[in-house]
Amino acid sequence: MESLEEFYNHKFLLPPQIRHHEIGLFDIFNIEENIKFKYETPAYVRRDFYKIMLYEGNNIFHFGDESIPVEGTTLLFFNPSTPYSYEPLTPDTKGFFCVFKEEFFAENLRISLPNLPLFKPNAKPIFKISNALKADIYTLFEKIKKEIDSDFSYKSALIQSYVSQIVYSALKYEPLQVKPGPTDANARITSVFLELLERQFPVKSIDQNFIYRKPAHFADQLAVHVNYLNRALKKVTGKTTTEHIAERTLAEAKALLKHTHWNIAEISIALGYEDQSHFNSFFKKHTHYSPSEYRNI
Repeated sequence: MESLEEFYNHKFLLPPQIRHHEIGLFDIFNIEENIKFKYETPAYVRRDFYKIMLYEGNNIFHFGDESIPVEGTTLLFFNPSTPYSYEPLTPDTKGFFCVFKEEFFAENLRISLPNLPLFKPNAKPIFKISNALKADIYTLFEKIKKEIDSDFSYKSALIQSYVSQIVYSALKYEPLQVKPGPTDANARITSVFLELLERQFPVKSIDQNFIYRKPAHFADQLAVHVNYLNRALKKVTGKTTTEHIAERTLAEAKALLKHTHWNIAEISIALGYEDQSHFNSFFKKHTHYSPSEYRNI
């Protein structure tokens, strides 16, 4: 799996003197600039980050076991679960693409990227863009490109808003119809697991019944052995059952700490931890901050 850091170092990163800013959880690039510097076509691997691309030109995109030709103006969404690559067919391609980690949204919003239809495991969301929508999407990418170099204190929140507009605009339209790939048992069990996990969020009340917190809880509900569930998730998404639960729980914990007045004990209980010390240990393990330290950042 290619990390975001490897992406910066080996694929599309512009020369250091042309870099816009420090490496972080989000960045945006102009396709023409990357073509000008003749960076190599990305390898056919999974990445540990998400990508949204506005592409104008002829191309073949390889998703999973399918090759899908596109032409004209196309909006595409890539997720960490599905390997992909592409082959530009025309030299005059242009557009934008942005790359980001899930944490970029988890900090301030309760958006669960893996459970949006655009980013589901094995999803191939490819949108042929009309001229009317093209202007709107181009404007949003241009706003992001302008904002990322600004000194505005709240630019991250503003960029999140622009990216969210792109996502929700796409959700209004049907993706390009492509021949579906084979659906196997691993993909089915993964889809049901992710839906079951997401049903527990967002946490709206301290008294909310948080039922499924351990892999065994999900396995029992799905009537499969916990080892089978873990193997299926690992094969389809590259992550274990425990990793999926921890990532989603952590994202909700961060949102509750930042956007509610609940005390740490109440948040701990709301997320299914009977002992606050266990919640504190979990949070610090994944963030290197205690819950109270994180709340005060």
